[in-house]
Amino acid sequence: MGRYLIEPFDGSDRYATERYQGAAGRNWWTADPALQLLMRRHLGEGYAWAEPYLEKLGGLMGGLVARCAEETDRNPPRLERYDRWGRDVSEVVMPPSFERARDALMANNFTSPGFADQARANGADPVALGAAWTYLLDQADIGMGCALGTGGDMVVGLAEKYAPEDVRARVRAIFANGFYSGEAAQMFTERTGGSDLAALETTAVPDGDAWSLTGLKWFASNAGGSAFVVLARLPEGDIKPFLVLRERRDGSRNAVKIRRLKDKLGTRSVASAEVELAGAEGFLLAGEGSGSGLGTMMKLTNASRLGVAMMGVGVARRALVESICYASAREAFGRRLIDQPLMRRKLAELIVEVEAAQALVFDGHCGPRLRLAPPIIKLRAARLGVTAASDAVEIHGGNGYIEQWPVARLLRDAQVNPIWEGGDNILCLDVRRAMLRESAHEPFLERLEAAVGQAPPGDPATADLVRGRIDDLRKAITAWSSLDAPVAEARLFPLAQFMADVYAAAVLLEQAGWEERSGYGSRKALVARLYADRHLVDHGPLRGIDRPAEELERFDDLVSGAFAG
Repeated sequence: MGRYLIEPFDGSDRYATERYQGAAGRNWWTADPALQLLMRRHLGEGYAWAEPYLEKLGGLMGGLVARCAEETDRNPPRLERYDRWGRDVSEVVMPPSFERARDALMANNFTSPGFADQARANGADPVALGAAWTYLLDQADIGMGCALGTGGDMVVGLAEKYAPEDVRARVRAIFANGFYSGEAAQMFTERTGGSDLAALETTAVPDGDAWSLTGLKWFASNAGGSAFVVLARLPEGDIKPFLVLRERRDGSRNAVKIRRLKDKLGTRSVASAEVELAGAEGFLLAGEGSGSGLGTMMKLTNASRLGVAMMGVGVARRALVESICYASAREAFGRRLIDQPLMRRKLAELIVEVEAAQALVFDGHCGPRLRLAPPIIKLRAARLGVTAASDAVEIHGGNGYIEQWPVARLLRDAQVNPIWEGGDNILCLDVRRAMLRESAHEPFLERLEAAVGQAPPGDPATADLVRGRIDDLRKAITAWSSLDAPVAEARLFPLAQFMADVYAAAVLLEQAGWEERSGYGSRKALVARLYADRHLVDHGPLRGIDRPAEELERFDDLVSGAFAG
């Protein structure tokens, strides 16, 4: 029998499916004026050299990588525990869609040493280009970003400092094409808890110049990787990081057994697993003394937090684009959704929040190295990924709840970002640790003041508002430091949120000043003003209902600077 195409029951234009193109199939570089502005700022004279590479990358991410992400989500990795002889091989088998995407990404890897050398030779900052690469990748698949990038910098950094020479050489070979090429993983979390290191049960005993590790890790992201950083307890009780490779020094399979892959809500493209270490060969990644090595590891963990924050803003950006595309095509009550005031309010809010989080994350990657920045940025950006994805589902209505549409996966994937590298409470405790032990709030406040100092002159009211809130934040930190310990801990969350609010407003103003001085207009000043109005202004008993609706009056400016469809 022949196959028949079932046509809609009438000829209405509302069934013209070609109008409903979302983000997939577009070039995500050319469609993102906000990213282009950021790259112009951070690359300077190197922008002209980098632009063709960025345009090619935008086509790859919005094309092949986006298509493969959907396929991998439907057909995730599987575990082959035993070979035909019954030997435990614990092999993670990745689907062909994952392999196609990974091969294409490695062929266009902005984080590789070779590309970084080219960038520097042509006046372009490789750090900014690497940030753009991960930002675009995370819009397609944060699971892929995790599979390629989980802890690669941590593995290489610690191995170079502490591992024996022959082991360092092996690590260099594994990551020869950059941190994203070697498939690293972290093995910290156990059944007794994740952040509570005192409850850790995995043990390490000396074995020549190596160590033998025994224990069970409850969550190991990227379990099919080739190099792992593992936390284990020494005989005297200290907890230290160790390097465990897939193969032992003699070339035989290391005693790393995968019990099962986790059946997860999202990020199915990264194989998370329960991993048993049964006398696995490991190498100490620390020097002498209690706590040695953990300090270095925590610094690298903060770098990983910036990576997770990038995943959050990547999801939020994708959710925004899907929402704009859908609202531009969908009609209800005789008008497109995007022409209706309530929808314009929601989209304007999304645009402003995404660009504020984008400003934070890129400042964390490309700006001054601030101790407080990683936990504060992750706190804001990771949560925004969830709320933006939820908004996108709502904007799509019932279609958004259907897995054949892209935003359901976004919401499933986004939920992991507030968990990875520490939940909100852990991040707040890290903020406390940084303030009490390192007085990290002082350089942080200085950074905010310097950023506001670069604000455009055309909107002094917003700059004055943010300066006033910086002063208020300093007073809030002083007041917090005098609280009783239980109350002070409970108040960490609103304090960290206050920090994020002022930080984002300040760096938006800094971007706005650069945009205006460089001759690219004044749109970012609008974004900064709307953000400050929402997060830093007390609108009184009327909740701002009576204030001017600038987000509606300049809606077209907001959209055109956020998405070029």
